[in-house]
Amino acid sequence: MLPSITYLDLETTGATPLKDRITEIALVRFDDGVEVARWQTLVNPEQEIPPFIQQLTGINNEMVANAPTFAQVSDKLLAFLEGSVLAAHNVRFDHGFIKAEFKRLDYTLRQKVLCTVKLSRLLYPQHRSHGLDAIMQRHNIISIARHRAMGDVESILSFLDSAKLELGDAAILNAAKQLMRGPALPPHLDGLSLEDMPETPGVYLFYGENDLPIYIGKGLNIRARVYSHFSRDHASAKEMRISQETKRVEWIETAGDFSALLLESKLVKERQPLHNRQLRNEQQLCTWKLNTELDAKPALNLLHEEDINPAELGQLFGTFKSKKQAVAALRKLAEAHHLCPKILGLETGEGACFSSQIKRCKGACCGRETLIMHNLRVQQAMMANRLRVWPYAGKIGIREHNNENNKTQMHIFEHWCYLGVIEHEADLQEIIKQKQPLKFNLDTYRLLLKTLASKNIELFQFTS
Repeated sequence: MLPSITYLDLETTGATPLKDRITEIALVRFDDGVEVARWQTLVNPEQEIPPFIQQLTGINNEMVANAPTFAQVSDKLLAFLEGSVLAAHNVRFDHGFIKAEFKRLDYTLRQKVLCTVKLSRLLYPQHRSHGLDAIMQRHNIISIARHRAMGDVESILSFLDSAKLELGDAAILNAAKQLMRGPALPPHLDGLSLEDMPETPGVYLFYGENDLPIYIGKGLNIRARVYSHFSRDHASAKEMRISQETKRVEWIETAGDFSALLLESKLVKERQPLHNRQLRNEQQLCTWKLNTELDAKPALNLLHEEDINPAELGQLFGTFKSKKQAVAALRKLAEAHHLCPKILGLETGEGACFSSQIKRCKGACCGRETLIMHNLRVQQAMMANRLRVWPYAGKIGIREHNNENNKTQMHIFEHWCYLGVIEHEADLQEIIKQKQPLKFNLDTYRLLLKTLASKNIELFQFTS
């Protein structure tokens, strides 16, 4: 196998590293293929073990009451792991718990890891399941201590022994080396390791030579998303430039994808990174506002983004990047529905419009059609492009929670406008009672429309 590899298994009080704790550690270390150390210990988790976990593992509160805490065994564990690859079945789980425990001790663990689930997939691609129970069944492995740390380590070792007999040492070694190669960042990123980055949702910022970000992005898995920028075959000159110009990476964890999208949009507009042209909002938004008087002339007025009142979105139709685009869209609509360009404000002058003369206008400009009838047809023609009326009596909150980083965020909105985010319940009343000017943002409007259409959200309604 590898020059030094330590097979490890943990038992814990639950599945979340940031709130649950370790109750048992077991490991076996091999150097140059020879077993050199074997160690196991119960660990006092300094919290109650849930009944379900007690039943599953057989470890109860009385058993760990006088056991050492993780802080008391941390140095010994580090000594076993030093210079060795940490191997475990679903290593992300065990490695995540150990990293979280060391983080509580203000120590950052940097450890090469090998996942025996992935190893099994590489060695036996013909099988669908690679959980420990499935592997034990396939290889006729019997354990009298399943769900105890050392029992599970020994089951993994039995699996590897069986695989060596079936496939040979070389196949095991090649598969392990293939997994160990793993992803790596380019050398010009000042020694930043992928292991430093979380595998949770959030926003990442790429910096060049100064303190202004050159690119801001988001991902459900920050580590994988950042790595994708440097591992892909660059499909465009822009991607190549981002990869070459990036000298430093920062990231901000969020509670989920919705939180990451909101933060990405906010940071891009605030910091204007060079390579985020799509979200930078460089062009001024325009929309058509329908005149509430049915006999009004013109029937529509063009509004720019700063003049939009979010409470009147039901009177607005269409979103356009420029006045030119808005006028072109209205002309097309007028032609399709035989509307009058003069009444719409697209033409000036006295008398009948040109479209009326060639029978493409029903004559509202020269008395053949009443203004009221014409403007009713304008409303009907534009209805498909009408912006949505706010469907709630007041403010709403959308909450996201992430079990992996134990992060909870609630985002507050009113009339499609984003008011802010809270991470602590104590701040909720302050932001609900707060009166602040509402500023319409098209990106937020579209994101919120899509999110509210989903059934998988936690939504709260607040009344003033």
